[in-house]
Amino acid sequence: MIKQDDVIKVLDILEETYPDAECALNHKNVYELIVAVALSAQTTDKSVNQVSPALFERYPDAEALAAAEPSEVEEYIKRIGMYRTKAKNIVAMAQKICRDFGGKVPNDYDSLISLPGVGRKTANVVLAVGFGQQRIAVDTHVFRVANRIGLADEKDVLKTELSLMERVPEERWSRTHHSLIFHGRQCCDARKPKCDSCPVNIYCEYVCGKKQSLPPVKRVVRSGL
Repeated sequence: MIKQDDVIKVLDILEETYPDAECALNHKNVYELIVAVALSAQTTDKSVNQVSPALFERYPDAEALAAAEPSEVEEYIKRIGMYRTKAKNIVAMAQKICRDFGGKVPNDYDSLISLPGVGRKTANVVLAVGFGQQRIAVDTHVFRVANRIGLADEKDVLKTELSLMERVPEERWSRTHHSLIFHGRQCCDARKPKCDSCPVNIYCEYVCGKKQSLPPVKRVVRSGL
C-alpha cells in the first residue's frame, strides 16, 4: 500500500479533479434513493435513471409500492437486469418499511440490512447520501480503484471497506466514496485504465509496476448488496 501521507495527497487530488462527484442516481427523497440503489445492482445508474421516473410516478411512496404486485412493478423496470428479482425485492422491502418502520426508511444500519434486497453496500449508500452519515460504500469501482492505486491491499469488498475506513479520515469517508467512483468511471477503467492522463499516477502502485493485476471481487454479503 502507498504511504499514509500519500493517501491524503491522493484524496486531495481526486476531490479537486472531481469537485461535483456525488450520487448519480436521480432521487427526490430517501424512499426513492433506497429503491434506486436496490435497482442499480449489476446495472448502470444511467439505466436506472431511465426507468425510475415512471416507477416513482406510479408508486410515489413506500405505501403505494407495498400494495403493488411484483408482476405489475416488473413492467416499469423490465429494461434493467434481473428485473423480476428486483421487482420482488423492492415490493417486499416496501412492505417491511410500512409494517415495521411506519412507512419511513430507517436511518440505522441494522434496520436497513433487515430489509429484503438490502445488504452492506446499499445500506451504506443510503446512510451516506440519504442521511448524511459518513460511510464508505464499496462497489466494483471503489474496490478496483482503491486496490489498484494502493489505498488498500485486500482481496474482498468488506476488507477493502475496513481498510479504507482505517486509512481515510472519517470526515472524508463519503466524499472519498464518490471520488473513487468518478475516477473509476472516467479514468481508471477496469480493462483500459488511462494511466498516462491519471491525476494520481505518480502515487499509483499499478502505474509504478508494483501490481500487475487485481484480484477478482469477492463479495461478502448476505442477501442483496
